Amino acid sequence: MSHLRLGDRIHLVSYKDRRYTLVLRAGGIFQFSGETLAHDDLIGKPEGMTVRTSRGTHFIALRPTLAEYVVKMPRGAQVIYPKDLGLILMWADIYPGAKVLEAGIGSGALTMALLRSVGEKGSVISYEVRDDFAKRAQENIDQFMGPVPNLVVRMKNIYEGIEDGPVDRLVLDLPEPWQVVPHAVTALRPGGVFLCLLPTVPQVQQVVAALQAEKGFGFIETFETLLRTWNIDGRSVRPDHRMVAHSAFLTVARRIVPEAE
Repeated sequence: MSHLRLGDRIHLVSYKDRRYTLVLRAGGIFQFSGETLAHDDLIGKPEGMTVRTSRGTHFIALRPTLAEYVVKMPRGAQVIYPKDLGLILMWADIYPGAKVLEAGIGSGALTMALLRSVGEKGSVISYEVRDDFAKRAQENIDQFMGPVPNLVVRMKNIYEGIEDGPVDRLVLDLPEPWQVVPHAVTALRPGGVFLCLLPTVPQVQQVVAALQAEKGFGFIETFETLLRTWNIDGRSVRPDHRMVAHSAFLTVARRIVPEAE
């Protein structure tokens, strides 16, 4: 995987850190301000190498990381930011071999992060109600990951029920996750993790109230994360003027077994 291959999606990164995306194909030509670079000059070369256009402009050729890809990929629904994707994987405790149910699939960003974490022995089941979202997400996943046999996409409204239990983890990115809580009690295995993303406080209040009303959930927590980068240049050290602030609240709960059960 260290060498660039035909069909790879790559970034050409300029000295100003501007990124240009292309998919390598035989005979393809990258054009930049009247300059050209043949795709054939990249195929088979080491990732991370410096390449030059026809007039000598330098670029570094790199495969995009998942974080870079999800921010730039085509989208139907709003994507989940990388800062939240990392938290989801840790707080939902997504592990190799886990059976994870998500809803909805959106543009596929969370799905790809889940698939990477569950590995080949795990599985991800995604419920989605919109055909256009499911189609776009599948295209994004195929482009970045190739064929993924352990992903199942169901055109199904999770508010109406869950047919794939028991599952180890339940991850929700939809407007009214409190409607899923009654189904989650039976679909989520004891000890499993329930996690949802919500943008507003009233939504968080409603889902927490639903979790508290069910005797099958405990250890309920809600939090957010703010991401601020810093400029480090010799003795000049300062925070950047812009930051990725609030994007979503994460609410997490564990499936427990009350004494009455």
